[in-house]
Amino acid sequence: PGDSDYDDIQQIKSNSNRAAGLTRQLLAFSRQQTLRPQVFQLPDVVSEVSHLLKRLLGENVELVVKHGRALGAVRADPGQLEQVIINLAVNARDAMAAKGGGTLTIQSYSVRADQVAELGSDILPVDDYSALSVTDTGSGIPASILGKVFEPFFTTKEVGKGTGLGLSTVYGIVKQSGGFIFADSKVGEGTRFVIYLPVHREEARAAKSRKPAAAKKNELWGSGNVLLVEDEPTVRSVAERALSRHGYTVVTADNGEDALE
Repeated sequence: PGDSDYDDIQQIKSNSNRAAGLTRQLLAFSRQQTLRPQVFQLPDVVSEVSHLLKRLLGENVELVVKHGRALGAVRADPGQLEQVIINLAVNARDAMAAKGGGTLTIQSYSVRADQVAELGSDILPVDDYSALSVTDTGSGIPASILGKVFEPFFTTKEVGKGTGLGLSTVYGIVKQSGGFIFADSKVGEGTRFVIYLPVHREEARAAKSRKPAAAKKNELWGSGNVLLVEDEPTVRSVAERALSRHGYTVVTADNGEDALE
C-alpha cells in the first residue's frame, strides 16, 4: 500500500480472479483445461471433500457416504474431480430445497467388464471401471429436459441464479479424464448421476505422451498506434496503462461503434 502501482495490482488481482473462474468453466466444458492427473482411489477424494460438503449442504440435507470393496485405482486430476462432486452436490441441494431437504448419497463401487457387457450400452466401452454415484431425493428432472442438462448455458434456475455452466463443466472434466457420466431421474423422487472412470493400468499410462510445453516468447516493446476496444472500464484502463508503458500510443473505445468511428 502506498506504492504508485498498488491500485493497479489490486485491480489486476480482482479481474484475474473473475476471469480465472469463468475460464476454468469454459475450458472444462471444451475439455481443454490443464489437468494434473494422479493415480488414486475414489474413496480418498470423497473423504477429502466430504467435510466441505456437509457445510455446503446445510442442516436440512443428510449426507450418506458408502464405499464398495475392491475398487481399482483411477488416473485423473483429484482437484478437478472434487469440483465435479461439489457441483453435483450443490445442484442436488438446490433440487431438494423445494422439499425442505432430503438425503444426498455418494457411493463408490467397482464395475467389472462383464457387468458392462451385460448393460449393453452403446456409449460405455467394455472395460473395468471404478464408479461414483451421486443420488438425491429432490424434485427430479423431467424426461424432456434430462437430455439437455449437460449442454452449456442450459439452466432451469431463475435469471441470475445460475450460469448453466455447472453440469457442462462436470461433463467436460469427466470426458477429459477418459470417463463417462450418465443421469437418471424420476420427477418427484430424485436424480442420480453416475460417473464411470476406467481402472488405471500402467501400460496405458505410458502410451500417453505429453505435448511439449510452448517456449516463452520475449516480452515485446515497440512503437505505434493501438486501438483498444473493451467494454469493462477497469480492464480497459489497466490494459491502456500497460500498453502505454510499453511505448505505444493508445486510443480507447468502450464499444464497437465507437471503435469504428
